[in-house]
Amino acid sequence: MMGDREPVTLHHVEDGRPDGPPLLLLGSLGSTLEMWRPQLPALTPNWRVIRVDHRGHGESPVPAGPYTVADLAGDALALMDRLELERVSFLGLSLGGMVGMYLASEEPRRIDRLVLCATTARFGEPSPWPERIATVAAGGTESIAEATATRWFTPAYAAAHPDKAAWAEAMVRDTPDAGYLACCQALRDWDHVHRLGAIQAPTLMIAGAADPSTPKDPHADVIAAGIPDARLEVLDAAHLLTIERADEANKLITEHLGN
Repeated sequence: MMGDREPVTLHHVEDGRPDGPPLLLLGSLGSTLEMWRPQLPALTPNWRVIRVDHRGHGESPVPAGPYTVADLAGDALALMDRLELERVSFLGLSLGGMVGMYLASEEPRRIDRLVLCATTARFGEPSPWPERIATVAAGGTESIAEATATRWFTPAYAAAHPDKAAWAEAMVRDTPDAGYLACCQALRDWDHVHRLGAIQAPTLMIAGAADPSTPKDPHADVIAAGIPDARLEVLDAAHLLTIERADEANKLITEHLGN
């Protein structure tokens, strides 16, 4: 057990080659495993793709909070054990990237290659999380859905793809209030900068040039400097860069995974 809480049985969906190298995908706060659909055409020909809902999200259980990133990583590790996966490559965005960093530093033998997107090793001050926690506690995910979706895409992309903007807002709104709140508490307390040097997996960090949630400076820069030999790439996108710049992101991801 990695965190203080017992692991939960995460909801997951498998795509691609059953005999391919396993690749675990974990997404952002307020998302479901459906956020990875733009990656499937690029990944499924070669990989056993395992898309996962965090605890408190999608169809995964919603245990009482607060959670920690260590708890979320423990859930992912338990899923790997249930699937009898000794070692996986890992693709994570935002909260999912934090889980990937935790697993890669604390269980290095279990992570082969690591792709981190639009994420951070520490939010620092002023932290956005106390205000977000208070807002969700008072009004649920309904109260933050529109603002969150606005941060996920650049204004130009959202205007050109109103269906995607509406889908993103609905995904946040449909996230269980208790699960979202408990994961906000995990983000509030997250600080992994001191453990970045322990990550042995070859790492690709992809940042969004217009990401207001985890801007390249300082977040991606700190990660790229802290993980030995990490590679940093920047795309012209906001937070959900794997959707907004799917083709470019997919090219970087598949090249790094090397299969």
